Amino acid sequence: MPPRCQARTDAVAEGTPIRILEGIRADALPLEMLLAEGEPVVLKGIARETGLVQAGAHSVHDAMTYLRRFDAGMPVQYSFGGPGIAGRPFYSEDFTRLNFEVRRAPLAEVLDGIADHLEDPHPPTYYVASLLVERALPGFAQDNGLPLAANGIDAPASIWIGNRVVASCHFDAPQNLACCLVGSRRFTLFPPEQIDNLYPGPFDPTPGGQVVSTVDFEAPDFDRHPRFRDALATARTALLEPGDAIFIPSMWWHHVRSLAPFNVLLNYWWRSSPAFLSSPLPALHHAMWTLRDLPAREKQAWAKLFEYYVFGDAGQAGAHLPEQARDLLAPIDETQARRIRAMLLNRLNR
Repeated sequence: MPPRCQARTDAVAEGTPIRILEGIRADALPLEMLLAEGEPVVLKGIARETGLVQAGAHSVHDAMTYLRRFDAGMPVQYSFGGPGIAGRPFYSEDFTRLNFEVRRAPLAEVLDGIADHLEDPHPPTYYVASLLVERALPGFAQDNGLPLAANGIDAPASIWIGNRVVASCHFDAPQNLACCLVGSRRFTLFPPEQIDNLYPGPFDPTPGGQVVSTVDFEAPDFDRHPRFRDALATARTALLEPGDAIFIPSMWWHHVRSLAPFNVLLNYWWRSSPAFLSSPLPALHHAMWTLRDLPAREKQAWAKLFEYYVFGDAGQAGAHLPEQARDLLAPIDETQARRIRAMLLNRLNR
């Protein structure tokens, strides 16, 4: 790699280390504290005694054999790209297409493909992303998962399996607890306010169902993306080894590079809000459709309305009204949520 590119790669890796908590037991997850702080945290070694971590400590072969024990045999969706994409499922040069194929095959076939290229310096990319464990690997989570249910959190486990793959920088709306089981992963995180400096790509298509940064973290082009230097000044980094977990708060941007020839990660997403509240993402799409292209003066007026009714103090807008007259201005409960949903569907279908 040319020295200039190497220097840039090092710059991306040199962020502020994410705080590490040691000695945390899996049955005593400090989730309330993590949610209250709203900061990324590494839980060192919290899953090192799990079955897959122990198998992977012996060899890649043992790790794959362990996974095959739970395989239900169902076809799974995975991303496949030639050696030319260098492990980075991303876009074509003009951002109109993706640089990889989405395929379906039994998990055993995917594992065989990874195994066939373990020693290749430039292997093709295999990447199973966000596969629900309960269906594809029944019984696996019992010996390898984290007991979030003990904290009152209903979060199904998802598994990520691949070789040296880059997950381009993106955000997730839910909270995220991700546990490295095989191989090591480097995480680079940015707080939500850095969106301007991360140069988000198209809404559609996307490499993984979510908007991603268009910056190549391995060789940033600062002429094309000059504000990325400002993002780097806020970067938080962590290197996760097998058995380590990381808490990624809602809306934090994160870039993940898998560093070993074979890597497995287990993660949990959950929302801190009640289930009857809808995801905010459709509201963002709706606002882009209805508000973004209005004249500037109208947009400013609507921004003030949103600040008053949505982004300001939740109780302010209705505080001057009798409780029985507040309607939408009162806290939303499950009944109210159903009524709002029906109203919106009715209006959108006109």
